Amino acid sequence: MQRQWIKVSAYALVLTAAALLAAHLRASWNLRRMLDAYLTGIAERHWEARQVEVSSIVTPAQLRARQDYIRSRILEAIGGLPERTPLQARITGTLIRRGYRVEKLIYESLPGFRVTANLYIPSTGKPPFPAVLGTSGHSLLSKADADYQRAWIGLVRSGFVVLVYDPPGQGERSEYWDQAKGKSVVGIGAKEHAMAGLQCILTGTNIARYLVWDGIRGLDYLLSRPEVDPARVGVAGNSGGGAIAAYLAAVEPRFAAAALSCFITRWPELWMDPGPQDPEQVLHGFMANHLDFAGLLVAAAPHPLQVLAARGDYFPVEGTRRTLDEAGRMYAMLGAADRLNLTEADGEHRWSLPLRQASRRFFHQWLSSTHVDEQEDPINDAKDLHATTTGQLATSLGSETVASLNKTLAERIYADRAAVHGADLRELVIRRLRVREHGEAKVRHPSTLGLNVFGAERLELETEPGIVVPVRLYLPKQTLRAPGIVYVDPAGSDEVGELVRGGNIVLAVDPRGWGQTYPSFIRRTYGAFYQSFLRAYLLDRPLVGMQVEDVISAFRYLRHRKEVIPGLISIYGKGNGGVVALYAAVLEKDIAKATSVGAVPSYMSIVRSARHQDILDILVPGVLADFDLPDLVRAIAPRPVVLRGVCDSPGLRCD
Repeated sequence: MQRQWIKVSAYALVLTAAALLAAHLRASWNLRRMLDAYLTGIAERHWEARQVEVSSIVTPAQLRARQDYIRSRILEAIGGLPERTPLQARITGTLIRRGYRVEKLIYESLPGFRVTANLYIPSTGKPPFPAVLGTSGHSLLSKADADYQRAWIGLVRSGFVVLVYDPPGQGERSEYWDQAKGKSVVGIGAKEHAMAGLQCILTGTNIARYLVWDGIRGLDYLLSRPEVDPARVGVAGNSGGGAIAAYLAAVEPRFAAAALSCFITRWPELWMDPGPQDPEQVLHGFMANHLDFAGLLVAAAPHPLQVLAARGDYFPVEGTRRTLDEAGRMYAMLGAADRLNLTEADGEHRWSLPLRQASRRFFHQWLSSTHVDEQEDPINDAKDLHATTTGQLATSLGSETVASLNKTLAERIYADRAAVHGADLRELVIRRLRVREHGEAKVRHPSTLGLNVFGAERLELETEPGIVVPVRLYLPKQTLRAPGIVYVDPAGSDEVGELVRGGNIVLAVDPRGWGQTYPSFIRRTYGAFYQSFLRAYLLDRPLVGMQVEDVISAFRYLRHRKEVIPGLISIYGKGNGGVVALYAAVLEKDIAKATSVGAVPSYMSIVRSARHQDILDILVPGVLADFDLPDLVRAIAPRPVVLRGVCDSPGLRCD
């Protein structure tokens, strides 16, 4: 009987341990989902508000006002458009092919910012011809990619002049080219766009500004050609090229029609799976301004639009259909219901033959070409289409880059930033970071950790509804009262032994998105934290601002602990946590001292750097127009600030 009781007890212990482990795993999983769940809640409120606004549009006058609003928000989000300068266009070679010729072209969309392009011209028929500007999606060969070439050749064989160009970071325009290795040191396409695109955020712009401007100047060039009928010019693109084509159709009224392939969907369907992707496809505050993909279509009305979708695409086709329903109502309001169409085809994310054929038929219908050639000729060797002698601007003519243009812009606005004119730094920080005042944090789930040198309490602070911040409170042994330190490390590590042995009470904090709350969702090639950052970017809620709120809440909790000496609480941040520490010290006057270890020295050092890494969590849109990190240090004075290891930070390559 006793042996049976022992067996039952042991079994019960096993079950209890399993239950505790399961509970721990559930809690850990919930913490990792917390940030995205919180952002989703905000997004849903914006979606609901947007739906109310859209439903209230019932007259053409209201619709025209909405179109003006959409265009203004797009242009604001990308940082506006530059001034026109001479194109300096030149033809570097010509290919003669059956039914058409290809002129290899280089033009400057901005001084020294060279664009490599191909101009396809029919060799039969009578000019002036209708024309199409082609915007390439993310691919190594860009304008010379096989599917894209088939699209251009199909159009030129159907009687269209076609101008296609390489976006920055693709084709002949790698901006991080290593000549010795013969490849981009970052990665052609999305990775180059992210490298330069994140730097653009600091100047309040978006890399889309440069991709769109390349297209507008390409249109300028098309209209200068005698072979082109200026009243019959369309724009077409797939994937990332579909995004740029959509922006162009929305903000450039000279385009008479547009075909958008494998891009248009809806944010409620795209939000988590696959989530935000390339930086040019994610516009700052787009969702906070109650906009969605449908707005891109509505802004182009009543110009004819053809939306093309692959049923197996990771851009959810159900979102595409709902977007077309919404935009279709607006087109009908303008008496143009027949000018907006959706074509679907089986297959995955690509400009497939059925979608290319649908594009040609669409342009034939609305731009009146002489015929539609359903056959597709052989494509050209990519090297034959090079407009440069080496296949890369970087190794031939050279060129300005998105990063160099953004740096020039940064230097200009930085010299005149608000901080140098005596503006209130605290108010500037609150405005840029969107920091909001919260009440006292609620304490949850206290437990004790047994450690060899010192004991600790494990707590959770509910800093606002939906946000739980894990903290660990380390108490030095045999000390009744001691100074306090709020410790912030993005890695969630607790390298606090030396601080505690020095007689300090240390509160280690994992603000949302760091440590135990690091997001768990990883979709395709995009990291979880990258996508969480872009969700916050869409919502105009800088992630660093939310983290600063969490850290200040933790500071206020520590201030109420009876073991802490009042007025002797400092903040200590490692890496990007050092930037959070500076922000918190500016906003919370009762923080006695700030220490930043291994943080970037300044935001300007990021835009001046050839490359960067691990900067997502400290980016603030447009911050350089107001202040930089050294300005924060001056604002904290006369309280002491300790900066250590800023030049050797792992968050910045100082090359």
